[in-house]
Amino acid sequence: MVRDGTRGGEHKYLAVRAHLAGLVTSELSVGDAIPSERSLTEQFGVSRMTVRQAIDALVTEGVLERAQGRGTFVAPPRADFEMRLTTFGEEARRRGLQPGATVLRCEELPAPAPVAEALDREVGTPVHHVVRLRTADGNPMSIEDSWIPVDLAPGLLDDGVPDSLYAALRERGLDPTWGEEVITAADATPEELESLQMQTSRAVMRTARRTFGGDAAIMYSRACYRGDRYSVFVPLREARPTLVPRTRPADGDAGGPVQPGRIPEGSPR
Repeated sequence: MVRDGTRGGEHKYLAVRAHLAGLVTSELSVGDAIPSERSLTEQFGVSRMTVRQAIDALVTEGVLERAQGRGTFVAPPRADFEMRLTTFGEEARRRGLQPGATVLRCEELPAPAPVAEALDREVGTPVHHVVRLRTADGNPMSIEDSWIPVDLAPGLLDDGVPDSLYAALRERGLDPTWGEEVITAADATPEELESLQMQTSRAVMRTARRTFGGDAAIMYSRACYRGDRYSVFVPLREARPTLVPRTRPADGDAGGPVQPGRIPEGSPR
């Protein structure tokens, strides 16, 4: 039995947590079961509640995962992506992961109202629509929904979905130069749970991104990321002047639709 001489449940909890983290690093592999709560309770001379607190912390961090009725196991590592104007594939490769994609839908359709608004187009404007399941090292990570105006990239999908939509746009002289993204937390739908093979968690991160080439919106995309396999790295800088959206009059009306102002070069994105 381990007696570390520490006082209070907090120190004991940290000792159990450090022990489990060490096992994951040096002895256990992905999918291996950790020692039982009973054995850890006896080993450290602590209550089962203290052991569960240590395990809960590592589950929250994505180091461990619970399988109902089976136990607690070493989880696959999270993919830590930096918020940049890049594609899923580019960021995966930067982290040493092998990106993959399964096309779930590929079509041309009239833009529904939310998509038309995001792309600054009329409702019903023809758009390319692509839905893909994205993987990293073969593990499902996200579902991406993308829309691109047909008039900007005619024939974009004639030979199937390009490996990189950004690269395909660049080939047509439409360089993605800046963007804006909204991130929210949510529960996955039953369909998303099945596609992403999520069994121990329902938490997902949703993003909505508008990509611009100069002042023109060239792509609108939404994505659903596994909360247990994905984390976001956001570099921070000193405070800068806040970006204030500009308004563009519509038909002479000063109260026309709001359009975002362009982010100055070097400002946080």
